[in-house]
Amino acid sequence: MRKTAFIFPGQGAQYAGMGQDFYKSFSVCRQVFDIASEASGLDIAKLCFEENEQLNQTEYTQICMLAVEAAILKAVEQQGVASDVNAGLSLGEYGALAASGAMELDDAFRVVRRRGILMQEAVPSGGAMAAVLALDAAVIEEVCQGINGIVSIANYNCPGQIVITGEEEAVEAACRELKAAGAKRTVRLKVSGPFHSPMLAGAGEKLGEVLAGVKLKEFATPYITNVTADYVTSTEEIKALLCRQVASGVRWQQSMERMLADGVDTFIEIGPGKTLSGFMRKINRDVKMMNIENVADFEKVTAAMKGEGAC
Repeated sequence: MRKTAFIFPGQGAQYAGMGQDFYKSFSVCRQVFDIASEASGLDIAKLCFEENEQLNQTEYTQICMLAVEAAILKAVEQQGVASDVNAGLSLGEYGALAASGAMELDDAFRVVRRRGILMQEAVPSGGAMAAVLALDAAVIEEVCQGINGIVSIANYNCPGQIVITGEEEAVEAACRELKAAGAKRTVRLKVSGPFHSPMLAGAGEKLGEVLAGVKLKEFATPYITNVTADYVTSTEEIKALLCRQVASGVRWQQSMERMLADGVDTFIEIGPGKTLSGFMRKINRDVKMMNIENVADFEKVTAAMKGEGAC
């Protein structure tokens, strides 16, 4: 029997105009944007649809991405298409929590708005990130541990693509050592800070204060967290994991491998871009991978899922 996962992308996939066709086509999607605007005090539709500099600033990017993901999710659910398990990359984990029924949308928007601000404010000077291509994770971990300074793995994306994060000099030193150890390439990322680094631990602690006021519900659908690449079995664990996630590595490849081991054979990426689909092609090319980024994708995917009786 087919098992389906909804997966949600993180920051970096945003672009002006994302989600606009859903907003125009479905009242349920407009309602989501209204909830996001009310929760944040921002005009989320304007930020998502019009060219502006704010969309690429962390404190605005995060809530805009979640608004688009949640709007598409609501349209998908309205068609009766459901998942058996959910996961999201970094920020996308809040989309997964909404899909799993553990967090109300207005709470998710309030938390993510504050998360973006805290992460923006916590970004220290002298931080950097770099992608490491074609080198085993164990080698990268070993090299990072031997560097003088703060540098660690930020993202285990897929085989052959791992991102490191930390102090600029330590990241540069690690890149030199990693190339000497056999990396095909190292590429500095154009980001505003060392995300998913211990350097942002303070932002994670402050996020805990925000989450303390959020009431969570029992899962309607299982969910896998970035921090452990395993199922969260109790809502009591969620808040601590979300706080840890800000400053710890995103174990995306391991999360997908856990789903695959449990028989998930259909993955639907919900949100802007096709980043997660690209990762999955390197993790396992034999599964069914679909994207819902626009209304045309939505019509194709929901028709295919209902035609298979997967919902």
